Parts: sequence; structure tokens; C-alpha cells
Amino acid sequence: MTPVSQRRGRRRFPFFAGMAALAVVTATAPAAGAAPAAKAPQPNDVRPQACGGTDTPDFGENVNIFDPSMPADQIQQQLDADFENLKDTQTDQMSEDRVAELFMPGDYDNNINVGYYTSVAGLGKNPGDVNLNGNLTVDAFNESDEGKATQNFWRSAENMTVTPQGSNRWAVSQAAPFRRMHIKGDLDLYPKSYGWASGGYISDSVVDGSAESSSQQQWYSKDSKFGSWDGGVWNMTFSGVEGAPPTAFPEPPHTTLPTTPVSRDVPYLYADAQGKFHVNKPELRPDASGPSWAGGDTPGTSVPMSEFYVAKPDDTAQTINDALSRGCNLLFTPGVYHLDDTIQVNNPDTVVLGIGYPTLQPTTGKPAMQVADADGIRLKGLLFDAGETNSPSLLTIGEEGASADHSQNPISAQDVFFRIGGSVAGKATQSLVVNSNNTLLDHVWAWRADHGNEGTYGWDINTAETGVTVNGDDVTATGLFVEHYQKYQTIWNGNGGKTIFYQNEQPYDVPDQASYMNDNGLKGWAAYKVADDVTSHEAWGLGSYNYFNTNPDVRNYHAFEVPENPNVKFHSLVTVSLNNKGATEHVINDTGAVTPPETQPSNVVSYP
Repeated sequence: MTPVSQRRGRRRFPFFAGMAALAVVTATAPAAGAAPAAKAPQPNDVRPQACGGTDTPDFGENVNIFDPSMPADQIQQQLDADFENLKDTQTDQMSEDRVAELFMPGDYDNNINVGYYTSVAGLGKNPGDVNLNGNLTVDAFNESDEGKATQNFWRSAENMTVTPQGSNRWAVSQAAPFRRMHIKGDLDLYPKSYGWASGGYISDSVVDGSAESSSQQQWYSKDSKFGSWDGGVWNMTFSGVEGAPPTAFPEPPHTTLPTTPVSRDVPYLYADAQGKFHVNKPELRPDASGPSWAGGDTPGTSVPMSEFYVAKPDDTAQTINDALSRGCNLLFTPGVYHLDDTIQVNNPDTVVLGIGYPTLQPTTGKPAMQVADADGIRLKGLLFDAGETNSPSLLTIGEEGASADHSQNPISAQDVFFRIGGSVAGKATQSLVVNSNNTLLDHVWAWRADHGNEGTYGWDINTAETGVTVNGDDVTATGLFVEHYQKYQTIWNGNGGKTIFYQNEQPYDVPDQASYMNDNGLKGWAAYKVADDVTSHEAWGLGSYNYFNTNPDVRNYHAFEVPENPNVKFHSLVTVSLNNKGATEHVINDTGAVTPPETQPSNVVSYP
């Protein structure tokens, strides 16, 4: 693929620089080199002063807040300028520019094209509070895309109602969540060219008409309502979706669960009638079905912005940790955060919310973030980007050996993404380590880059062993994407785990078979390994694809490796050799045929 190397500066219109307000008060930092001490949360009457003291903060120059009283043509001018700045796959995919386009409650007559590192969101309490009369579009925008959407990453839409002109098109691949959306019409999930697209995610949304996947190779939908669904290539998985097709895998490749076993929608920013900002924390829903806001409102707990520290890209790990230690929640505004120390999230019920794809990059070989084994911590909307000095992990949830029961108030990581290489020659042994029990992983993409800026990727350059390691018990993953790591892509050591939808590509750049042999002497490394001593695990809708284009003679013995136990159950599995570059010899353990030529799937309906 073409390296991404050029960067362009953003064009700004000051009129839309944000709903200005009082400056954030920066707290006094500890002495240089001192480790931030974990403290209990401050009482509510103290916390606002400690965290910023205002419910109308300055969100910084990378956040545009639109109001329905603004002229539509001026809003359009800003939206178009931001899109042109982050549109191009070759020049903008690894840009350091980030932007959030936020809409105050009301009606808008605009069309929004969504580029890289762009979050589009309504600021109402519920999706019906912001109405867009126009289209919210992602497509194969560039001539260099050749009609394909396989690199349409890192963009999002959230918390709006859209009345499209014709069908609304959202042709994306990984790390492009579509949440809390109401489409008053049809939703097309493929490029208008009918070119390839490779994986996407819908949650907590309503599509009045048809949702059509067409050339989308795989897709996961949860807790939503569709008028109908049309299409399927390899793996279309649904949980808790009204209007989803029945399970028929592999012809057509639909896998449907009536409910999501445990679900909790993301925390999100909204403004009240006085223009004050809050973050809503939706409630936990066991056996969820349909959108959380189906009753007209989203049940949850509202937290005022005065209890958040609003971080900007020039903040240091020390200033952020100091705010967290005082009991503040944390909102990351758009930008790249270069961190010389680990961000420590210690207090129960802390929200760490990112808007506009804030990117956390460690610079000294330490993990970017450590989350304590504490009830109710919620992470949402973060991109972890490995630095050039190897980190043991980028994000660790819970301390090693964590044993607390969080079933009533779990820790969650939602729309949390990881990148090894591509922007810089990043290195990390593991991307995500989950030690805490009952953790919810909801839409996670861990990606060791197969393309990017020159000199940032290659077998000996962006080194990374494992994408996701789960040590905690009763962890649930809904929408898990893990790609191109050099050993096991995912290792599941905890009991009682559940995964609904898994998408994987094995590493492209294996130089030879001798470099790709596992510890048991088998060819390659499984895309998803359940540890030998695990006694209960269940997973639905899993796909693994190989494309050993550096050396097409490379083979992988199997994609899924699990203990032989009747309580370890897998449903709807598929392997594919893309363009017949190498092969996967079995789907799961010794079961399933070798991947056939001509990019055809090898399927296993259930195992054992």
C-alpha cells in the first residue's frame, strides 16, 4: 500500500472555534519526578473547584460547536474545510490533526462528509434532540482509493437524527463507530462503487428503512433496531437487534443472538437548556435488546462538566495524574498527547472520555495508561499509539492478580483503539491487558500497522507480540478487532469469557516460515487462543484472514486454538486466504478445511 507521509495544516474559521467560556484552571502539579498519589474522590462541593470549576469550559481550538442559529452556509464552510484537510488516504491517514464537530440541540440543513480523526456528534440528551436534514457520509472519497473503503478508519458519528436525501452512506472499516444514531431512511454500509469495505460497528441505533451491507466483508451490530437487513459476505453478526435476520451461517453468513448478555452504552457529552455541559453515564443492561433510548430518554446518571478536568494536547502526564488524583473525571480534547509517564486512573466510577480521537503516545517506554481494579471506571473514545521505545503494554486494566467482583458495576473500554507503527515506528509487547473481572470490551481495534509513513512498519520495525490479553474472569467482548500481531493475536486466560464478533487479519509481513512457528512447534500462531486450563468460554461470529504477501509460502496451522472441553463453545467461524497469499490449514484446532483459493471461505458452524 502507498506510504502515508505528507501532512497538511488545518484551515480554521475562528467564528466556529468553540463555545468559549471560562478558562480551565490548571492545578498545581507535584514536584518534578514525584509519583502522583492516589486519593479518594473529593466531596462533590469540593470537586468542581479542583477540576476546573465551570460547566461551560473551553474545549480548545480543535472543537467546533455549532448552534442552529448560525447560518447554514457558514456551518457548511467549516465542515467542508475540515473534511478537505482530513480527506485524503495517502496524505491525511497518519496526520496529527484531530477535530470534533459538535451540534447543539436543534435542526440543521447541512451535508457532512466525515474524514480521518473526525468525530461528529449531537449535544442533545437523546438522538432526537439534534436533527440533520441532509447526509452524513463516508465513501471511497479519493481517486487513490480505487473505489475501496478498506482504509476508512478513525472517524465516528454519534447521538443524532439524520433525514437523508436518498440513502445515507457510511462505508467504513475499523475504528469507525456509529452510535446512538437514528436514520430516517435507508443506510448503505458500502461504497457507492460497490468496492471492498472491511468491518464496521453499529450500536444503540435505529434505521427506519433497510441497512444494506452489500460489499462489506464483515460487520457487527448490537442493541439496535432496523427496518430490515440486506447482505452478507463472510461474517455478519447481530446481538440484541430488532429486525436482524435469523441465524443462517454460513449461507447467508448471518449469526444472530436475541440479546446482548451484558451491555452498557457509552458515556457521552451533552448540553442542557441553559447551555451547560454534562456527561451522561447510561445504566448497565443485562440481556439488552434494542436501543437504550427507545423509551424516549436514556436512563443514566448525569455528571456536570465542572467535575471533569478538560485536557489539552499540551498537558503532561503529571498534570493529568494530578487532576485524577483529586477525584476529577477526565475529558481529552482532540490532539496528540506525548506522555513521559503512565496515566493512572485509580478512583471508582471515573469517566475518561475522548472526543475527536485524542491520541495517547508514550515516549519513554512506559504504558500509556493503567486502570485500577475499581468499580465503574469507564473509558471511551481513545486512540493509543505506541512510541518508538518499546512499552510492555499500552493500556492495562486492573493490577496483575486482580480478583474483585465487578459484575454490578463493571469497568468498560468502549471505542478504544490501539496502533503499533504507521505514524511512528512504534513498539509494544502487548496493546491491551485486562486483569479485572467482569470488564466490558465494547468495540476495540488493536492494529499492528501494515502500512503508513515511510520507515514506520516492517517485521523488525513495529514489533508487537499480542494485541489483547484477557486474564480476568467473566470478561465480555462485543466487537473485537485484532490484526497483524506477530504471535498470538488474542490470548484469553480467564474463565467465563464471552466474545460476540471477532475480526482478525494475520500479519502480512512474515519473512519466512521459520520466523513464524509457535511454542508448540506448529506453523504460525492462532488468531485467538483460549488457554489450556480455561474451563468455560463462548464466542460467536469469528473471522480470521491471512494475506502472507511478503512470502506466500507461509502457512498457519489454525486460526483458533482452544481446549477440548464441552463448556468451551464456538459458533460461526470463518477463515479466508486473501488472494491466495499463503494458507490457514484448519479453522479451529484440527477442524475445518484448509483455506481454498480464489478468496473463498472455509467455515465451521459450531465447535465442538
